[in-house]
Amino acid sequence: MNPAAPTVVAIQLSHASRASLASVGRVRALHERGLEGDRHAKPNSRRSVLLMEIETLESFGLEPGDVREQVTVRGLVLSALVFGTRLRIGEAVFEVAGTCRPCERMEELQSGLRAAIDGRRGRFVRVVQEGTFAVGDPIEVVPPA
Repeated sequence: MNPAAPTVVAIQLSHASRASLASVGRVRALHERGLEGDRHAKPNSRRSVLLMEIETLESFGLEPGDVREQVTVRGLVLSALVFGTRLRIGEAVFEVAGTCRPCERMEELQSGLRAAIDGRRGRFVRVVQEGTFAVGDPIEVVPPA
C-alpha cells in the first residue's frame, strides 16, 4: 500500500441511543442505510455517513468519535471534494452528498472547532455500492464525470 495514499484511521458507531461510541475495525456499508450497526441505519432512512479528517480533530486535541458517529480519514482534504465525487473504500463506494452541518452536540464545542467542522473539513457521503471496509483501507477518489 502507498503510505502517502489517503486511508481510513477509525470507524466510530453508536449502537444505542445515548450510548457511548464504539470503535470497530471493519464495517459493512449498506445502500441507502449507512453503516451496519449504526443506530440510525434503518431501512429506507437514506442515512449519510460522516467523514472527518484526523488532522482537524488532532489540531483541537480530539479523538475520533468525539464529535459524532463518523469515519475518520487521514491524508484526504475533504473540503476539496465536490458533490458527486465518488470514494472507493474497500469493497464499498460512496458519493459525496453534502457538507457537515452543525448538530446539537456541536454546541458544546469551542467556536473554532465548530467552524472547522461546519462545512469545511467534513463531508457527508451516501453509499452507492454496498460492501465492507476496514481501518487501514486506502481511499480512492473518483472525480464526478
